[in-house]
Amino acid sequence: MFLITGATGVVGRETVRLLVERGARVTAVTRNPHSHFPPGTELVHPTHMAALDGVEGILFSPRATGPLAVGLLDRVRERGASRVVALSAITVQYPAGLARFRRQFQAAEDLATGSGLDWTVLRCADFAANTLAWAGQIRATGTVRGAYPQARTATVDERDIAAVAALALTDPRHAGQTYALTGERALSQPEKVAALGAALGRALSFAETTPEEIRRDMLAAGLPDEIPDRLLGSLADHAREAGPATDTVRRLLGRPAGTYAAWAADHRAAFATGGHR
Repeated sequence: MFLITGATGVVGRETVRLLVERGARVTAVTRNPHSHFPPGTELVHPTHMAALDGVEGILFSPRATGPLAVGLLDRVRERGASRVVALSAITVQYPAGLARFRRQFQAAEDLATGSGLDWTVLRCADFAANTLAWAGQIRATGTVRGAYPQARTATVDERDIAAVAALALTDPRHAGQTYALTGERALSQPEKVAALGAALGRALSFAETTPEEIRRDMLAAGLPDEIPDRLLGSLADHAREAGPATDTVRRLLGRPAGTYAAWAADHRAAFATGGHR
């Protein structure tokens, strides 16, 4: 059985789907007993996951497990688990943004690598799904407001992360490996907005604004301080130097990493208004 923490997130949910399709037993960690997953998926509340028997491997999402992360891997190992795949951030390897966020991810990696389990660490670039935050602006005005338009990152399709996670959970040859997962081409925010416009078949625009305005708007929307801190810190650094682009997805999966344009086409309904679908 594979235990998937962060199962309702974009990586966790896709990992569940891929493993179930392969015939694996999967337990999804969720606080919502009515969450929808593929038939056959078992659900468990976060407070009960360390008591499970028969766990072969765990997808460890430290941001999803929160304070439960400390000691979790030791407890699942004691109950028979042998493998952990840990989700981390590319900034551990290629520093960008505020150092405290790197330290958080490094601490999570240390939990995995020091757990006594066979481990694989996935250091991920920014997710394509992060741009779903633009959907309201695009539907309402066709314009995305943002800071640091010159910042460039090799955004990764979260479905590629899930495919690598499923591979690492089921293939012991990936034990002891740390993988940097990105797209294959760094793009700016205006280039991503243009890709969304092409997918929607309508002209979209990007309007530069100040970091202070973006921070104010995000806090006014009810987001915690760490969200604008994380976003704006990374963008400021990537405005000076583009984020890394690797071929790791291609090497591991035997195909190119998904492009942002393809992701935009697959998710255009989330950005569409009536008459633009």
